[in-house]
Amino acid sequence: MSRKVAYALLAASCGITQVQAQNVTSAEDSIDEVVVTGYRGALQNSIAEKRGSDQIMETISAEDIGKLPDNSIAESLARAPGLTTQRLDGRAQVISIRGLAPDFATTLLNGREQVTTGDNRSAEYDQYPAELLSAVSVYKTPQASLIGQGLSGTVDLRTTRPLAYGKRTLAGNVRGETLSLGKLNAGSEDTGYRASGTYIDQFANDKVGIAIGIAHMMSPTQIEKFNTWGYPTVDGVLGLGGVKPYVVSTELKRTGVMATLEFQPSENFNTVLDVYYSKFKDDQLLRGIELPLLWGGATLQPGYTVTNGVATSGTFSNVKGVIRNDANRRDADLWSVGWNAKLDVDKWAFTGDVNYSTVDRRDIILETYSGTGRPPSGATDTLSYNINSEGVVRFNSGLDYANANQIFLTSPQGWGGNAIAGGQDGFINSPNIKDELTALRISASRELDNGLLKAVDVGVNYTTRDKDYNPDRYFLGLVANASDPQHDLSVSIPSGSQLRPTRLGYIGIPGMVSYDPIALAYSGIYNLVPAADAAVYSREWSVGEDVLTGFAMLRLDSLLGNSALTGNLGVQFVRTEQDSSGFGASGDPAQPFPLDTSQSYTETLPSLNLSLRMADDLILRLGAARQLARPRMDEMRASISFTYDNARAGNSNIEFSPWGGEGGNPKLKPWIADAVDLSVEKYFGREGYVSGSLYFKDLKSYIYTQAAVYDFSTFPVTGGPEPVLRQGYVTTPQNGDGGEIYGYELAATIPFGMAWAALEGFGFQASYSLTKSNIQPDPTNPKRPIPGLSEDVINATVYFERAGFSTRLSARHRSSFIAEVQGVGAERLLRMAKGETLIDAQMSYEFQEGTIRGLTLLLQGTNLTDEPFITHELNDSRQVIDHQIFGRRYLFGASYKY
Repeated sequence: MSRKVAYALLAASCGITQVQAQNVTSAEDSIDEVVVTGYRGALQNSIAEKRGSDQIMETISAEDIGKLPDNSIAESLARAPGLTTQRLDGRAQVISIRGLAPDFATTLLNGREQVTTGDNRSAEYDQYPAELLSAVSVYKTPQASLIGQGLSGTVDLRTTRPLAYGKRTLAGNVRGETLSLGKLNAGSEDTGYRASGTYIDQFANDKVGIAIGIAHMMSPTQIEKFNTWGYPTVDGVLGLGGVKPYVVSTELKRTGVMATLEFQPSENFNTVLDVYYSKFKDDQLLRGIELPLLWGGATLQPGYTVTNGVATSGTFSNVKGVIRNDANRRDADLWSVGWNAKLDVDKWAFTGDVNYSTVDRRDIILETYSGTGRPPSGATDTLSYNINSEGVVRFNSGLDYANANQIFLTSPQGWGGNAIAGGQDGFINSPNIKDELTALRISASRELDNGLLKAVDVGVNYTTRDKDYNPDRYFLGLVANASDPQHDLSVSIPSGSQLRPTRLGYIGIPGMVSYDPIALAYSGIYNLVPAADAAVYSREWSVGEDVLTGFAMLRLDSLLGNSALTGNLGVQFVRTEQDSSGFGASGDPAQPFPLDTSQSYTETLPSLNLSLRMADDLILRLGAARQLARPRMDEMRASISFTYDNARAGNSNIEFSPWGGEGGNPKLKPWIADAVDLSVEKYFGREGYVSGSLYFKDLKSYIYTQAAVYDFSTFPVTGGPEPVLRQGYVTTPQNGDGGEIYGYELAATIPFGMAWAALEGFGFQASYSLTKSNIQPDPTNPKRPIPGLSEDVINATVYFERAGFSTRLSARHRSSFIAEVQGVGAERLLRMAKGETLIDAQMSYEFQEGTIRGLTLLLQGTNLTDEPFITHELNDSRQVIDHQIFGRRYLFGASYKY
């Protein structure tokens, strides 16, 4: 679909709003009572929970069973004040809270800690279907009884409690979707679907309740993905080192199943069993041409054009491109089981909770190469080029990259010649992740009749977690080339494997040869040669944690004149014992040996939450706490890739030590911050409020990378005499000084009907947050912004909902920030991302009478202005690194509740 279709949907959204307003006004006299459901009902529920909480928090409530306001949890959360998301492969997957990266937050499911499918602790929210959740809460301030809290905030995903829901319900939801970019790759899809069903019921005089839900989706994404290697200097100006443009086609399949069994035989006892399962499969095809330029032996001809210090147009000769047919695949199975029991005895309440979660993730990251021949043979290209205003390069090529008679399976640049004679013909990175967590919690609460003191809560929680990362890596080498004495053989692409050429029109190249890379990689045409260098072993790790948390908390509730003071005061004592095992390795091939290191520490985390509830629904809140976020698990690895220079064996000065290396640090301690939050909130009935808040976090520590002294006493000497020194510098993550994060948030939800009855059903929801940081983790380097922090975040939604009609138009903006992107070896890279503004719209109609009562029809569009994702080098916006176009997504469907 074109941009005109997107603007038509925007115009239709506004037009329907106007027509519905006229219809509502004319029917005003016939309406005695308005029953608020849908989006307005969800806003009411969210506002009620925010108002009743003693913590500073945000809640996203489902419009109805199986209907969160957006297609994904992350998209819904990104509309809350102070929250934003980064798009990864076109999807909102991770959340930043108040300018801090996802690593600083934790995610719970029904109040329980969970494993994660990623390499670290931050949740990837596309593992959890939005259709199976009743609400998502974000706690910006902690309290002592909240286990597993994060430093930036704590996200709690909640499913339905059938006895509290209180009625039998059967609900279903079906949606189709289509993409504006079409099918960029042969064998890909540009249409998908989502379907879900939920059944809730109560039995035995409402003593037994069940809730069962299943959600399945097949959702495609198409991406025009441009990437540059970097910008070396040539004759005093910046030139192109190389480029790697792709068209990317993703197909995400996910099946989620939720089941809850609740039993309450009396008012004094309640027990709940929760089970959640997710089957996740993400297949991605990437086809493009990697063009080594200044860093690949190409020559920039004289006569090029320079704009703002960059060679923006010209001609390269002697270009030997690497045609890439690549694939990424991720399979993940996630299980979570939790059991909770509560018993009330007089003024005592006792709670026990047990949970277990596990995930098994398997990846394939595959590269396959083709070109005109192995070096030094094979034709080269002459490419003229022009860089546009957004940093994307368009080429005019002299070679036909779609001609299978002149493009062969080969190693055009001879990469990996030390592992495969004649150069590698591809590469497979196939890491496996296993994450397992078990937790047990016991707590007690005692009501108090003591004026200000309402109750006291005490408890203990024990959590054990083990996460393993196993990287399997293989070089691809053509069987025929391995048998050739000269090892300079290229092989024709089998005719049965060839697909229609892939168009690369967005960079000016008409087409390239295409085939199924996974099928060809495992067809027998290649040898799979295990990589055995030190980098492989230094990326393998296991991390274990045993965390014992004790807490005590006083709940406060007292009258102060005409106002009420509520809140809590408490403390957590957190004892952590962590260990990591891995390998030390050097050279290629490496001779790895095991390493194992442990660490333990105790932290005391006090917290205070106060809410002064005054007349006219005005609330003043204060939060103060010490907060903790545990280190990234890959940075806690024991593994080290080391070097030994026997020429320095006689040196006694550590600055010239024969030892060196890089790796993880199993002795890392957590990020710690002292935080203060102030908030004022004014509520207007059940549907409106305005608020303003200030927050300040004093980070007592921060984790950064630096060269630190390392003891090599147990490491083998790889050659030469015994060294004088057994110490050297290793580049590892270290605990350092922190800094400050501070800012403010403004938010409002305004139903227009409270000012003028004719506007009943119209409303406006908006928020603005400003966040600044002042962090210098390494005193030897200047202060810098932290990953994930956008100084300005703006969200706005205009909505209308009444008499079954519902329409809304939403925009969210974030200013520039340091983004996390994936490198060649799936490692984390940091790039400065440009600010972006995303616009979405949705229209629906619910039949409220007759035989099809409960049926809702829906039309939705996301990313309607086709906003790109752009990154550049941290200190130079001229040096664009990534430019990704995701296109628009349109959804249409129906839901039914009985």
